[in-house]
Amino acid sequence: MAGRIEDYALIGDMQTAALVCRDGTVDWLCLPRFDSHAIFAGLLGTEEHGFWRLGPAHAAEAEPPTAARRTYRGDSLILESEWDTPRGTVRVTDFMPPRDGAPQLIRIVEGVSGRVPMRSELRMRFSYGRVVPWVHKHEGRTVAVAGPDSVWFDTEAETYGKDLTTYADFTVAPGDRIAFTISWEPSHKRPPALPEPEQSLTATEDFWRDWVEHCTYHGPYREAVIRSLITLKALTYAPTGGIVAAPTTSLPEEIGGVRNWDYRYTWLRDAAITLSSLLRTGYREEARAWREWLLRAVAGDPENLQIMYGIAGERELGEAELDWLPGYEKSGPVRVGNGAAHQLQLDVYGEVTEALHLAHMTGLARNDYASVLQLKLIRYLEDHWNEPDEGIWEVRGPRRHFVHSKVMAWVAVDRTIKLIESGDADGPLERWQELRDDIHRDVCEKGYDKERNTFTQSYGSKELDASLLLIPQMGFLPPDDKRVIGTIEAIQRELSTSDGFILRYPTDGEDAGVDGLPGDEGAFLACSFWMADDLAMIGRVDEARKLFEKLLSLRNDLGLLAEEWDPRLKRQVGNFPQAFSHVPLIDTALRLTASGAYGG
Repeated sequence: MAGRIEDYALIGDMQTAALVCRDGTVDWLCLPRFDSHAIFAGLLGTEEHGFWRLGPAHAAEAEPPTAARRTYRGDSLILESEWDTPRGTVRVTDFMPPRDGAPQLIRIVEGVSGRVPMRSELRMRFSYGRVVPWVHKHEGRTVAVAGPDSVWFDTEAETYGKDLTTYADFTVAPGDRIAFTISWEPSHKRPPALPEPEQSLTATEDFWRDWVEHCTYHGPYREAVIRSLITLKALTYAPTGGIVAAPTTSLPEEIGGVRNWDYRYTWLRDAAITLSSLLRTGYREEARAWREWLLRAVAGDPENLQIMYGIAGERELGEAELDWLPGYEKSGPVRVGNGAAHQLQLDVYGEVTEALHLAHMTGLARNDYASVLQLKLIRYLEDHWNEPDEGIWEVRGPRRHFVHSKVMAWVAVDRTIKLIESGDADGPLERWQELRDDIHRDVCEKGYDKERNTFTQSYGSKELDASLLLIPQMGFLPPDDKRVIGTIEAIQRELSTSDGFILRYPTDGEDAGVDGLPGDEGAFLACSFWMADDLAMIGRVDEARKLFEKLLSLRNDLGLLAEEWDPRLKRQVGNFPQAFSHVPLIDTALRLTASGAYGG
């Protein structure tokens, strides 16, 4: 069985990523891209669906021992795990070098003390665990081939095959270093170059050290911010600048439930807020690359803006279920692709426009087509802002007039007006000023419950929605407006879990609720960070700091967060690690630092 979600570490090369468990097992890896088929899919099934375990040898009937310690080497994505055994201590260093040729996953075993018997168990299964490859020797190297894919396995250790698995049994003493590498190459091409593990390790460490030096944040939460920034960088597809929401699919929002989605794509919303955080911490090149990705993805059809695209801008992300995989802890179905890609979510226009506005305000080199795109988006909103949509949470129930969607439509118009007023674009200023006023008036009249002094999830509804916490952050109303304070306090009362974290909206257990799905979910971590932001904005800074630091305590030992927190099981749930959790962590840290609201 796979480990708990928080038991995993992330390693990656900014084109794909692997998850490594505490016992030294790689249970998830897609090659050559984030959205490619997995060669290790044990995370969503069993060992029969592919894994690579490297650690101290253990009896066949015993559980693999877990590492006594693990950490990232400094501010990098190089994982170091150490085991203390009766015979000594051993360290395994796992990393994926930034790509210059074939993608590689490198694992270096190092003896620390004593003489420790070790074992590598490599079981490659292509096509998400469905296909057993042809494994054979080629000029002294082990290669696994199936269809268009080949994976090459290189090590100085003696290997042997048994039960469709490649093994290596060896012993390490102090000073011994034995490397293991897998490299992917299209099966019709020549073999990839022989790996150079030690040189690759040095180059990888240099890359991350140099990248982190560009960070402009030096506040009290620097450790958490740096780890989140590294995670966001790892989720960026370097060739195009596209940013995946997470490197995994179908990790459940409720253990045993059906809320399992593929997050290995670029959501405009997630990517736009990621751009915001990168810009505010000094990472202009990543922001520029994302803007260029956006312009290419949307080019030719901005009126039919999708909420998500493939990492190279692909539009077709058809959803399918992999019925041979039982799912993480039997949480099925396992899905690939995402049927929400063609939903109408009007808030996306606001997030994209806000990101372009921020890029403009922070001096990112001007791109004339970005301004043209922004004007086209507003012309679309002129005719469609008052339509119902699926909203920020991608409901699979009926469309509604979601308040957050209307607020973000207002944001899109407001930021475009500012662009025109600055003299950097031409447009019907007075007409759009009237449009901005019309949207604002509509929201305040139809989306506000006077009796309860709170905005509601949608027009005419009684339900609340945590996305309403963005109203003051987007400048729709000032933080001291009584309606804003009333909404914050209502969400605290009605959407707060027993431990103080925030749910997205009410769910109805076995009955299909507003999102059209049965079951419940955990507290949504981004929403909980938004609450901390709002509390700081309305002057309750001590309360904001306490909530923020409580949220930081939910990170795993390596500083990583999934999408949600299950308050009943006290564990992380949802795809992992999640950009939409790490971005608001950075934002809240910046806000609290600016206000001086931190301990120590």
